[in-house]
Amino acid sequence: MEISAVIPFFNEEENLMPLYKRLKKVLNKISPYHEMIFINDGSEDKSEIVIKKINKNDNKVKLISFSRNFGHMAAIHAGLANSKGKWVTVLDADLQDPPEVILKMFKKAQEGFEVVYGIKTKRKEDIFRRILFKVYYILLNSISYYKMPLDSGTFSLLNRKVVDILTEMPERNKYFSGLRAWTGFRQTGLLYERDKRYKGKPASLRRLFNLAFDGLLSFSYIPLRISSFLGMIFAALAFIFILIIFILRLFFQIGIIGWASTISTVLLIGGVQLITLGIIGEYLARIYEEVKKRPEYIIKEKIGIKN
Repeated sequence: MEISAVIPFFNEEENLMPLYKRLKKVLNKISPYHEMIFINDGSEDKSEIVIKKINKNDNKVKLISFSRNFGHMAAIHAGLANSKGKWVTVLDADLQDPPEVILKMFKKAQEGFEVVYGIKTKRKEDIFRRILFKVYYILLNSISYYKMPLDSGTFSLLNRKVVDILTEMPERNKYFSGLRAWTGFRQTGLLYERDKRYKGKPASLRRLFNLAFDGLLSFSYIPLRISSFLGMIFAALAFIFILIIFILRLFFQIGIIGWASTISTVLLIGGVQLITLGIIGEYLARIYEEVKKRPEYIIKEKIGIKN
């Protein structure tokens, strides 16, 4: 098998057929020995039925269906683990990642690169989401202990040896873009313009924020260090404040009049403490998930894939 395409989807009924037609043309140009693995991440519409119909006419189209929604990263991992190609491309099902860019990625890979990732030059989305993505990538790159390319998502082409490394990683809370960069090897970016979503609703902000937290907490200890730093600062300020009160009272018989400043200080310190506990809680929650060792996903059905 020369190339595999991994396409996770959730409620993409209207997009799957147009995606298949465009992707099929691209993969045929690369090699007749290809496969398309669609991962149904617990869709509630007729997406699964669409893929099953396509599979009846094209046995190169394969389907993995989860028992429920396990998340985008879990779906990518399932697709990678079941792929057979020497090269594997990962792309979204909403046609925001143009399949035609894969041809340029494959050409770039022939120059000796093991990983070719897409770098978005433009996003045809509302300005609020564009700002959020921009801020997130800058923040991630600023605090991460491993530098990652800005504006590079899951859209990429991977060599088989990179895929095998990614699928062998035991961690549950995976951040695909970060792990892909972490593997090393020869990597390069390819500029492309991200299209508008073809049909349907975009991913919810809640889902995007969950992915963002996974990225920030998986590749940085800075939030914990900031918490420690703030703790030391406020402890020092509290000590100085107590010392001043003691000196004024002992030597000058002056008491501190008014409760507003005291209450404000208590509320400020209390707020910092709660934020610190929240950050620690996020790390602990991820440790708890890892320790339980539950399966990352449960497969309900496979079509066209041999166990």
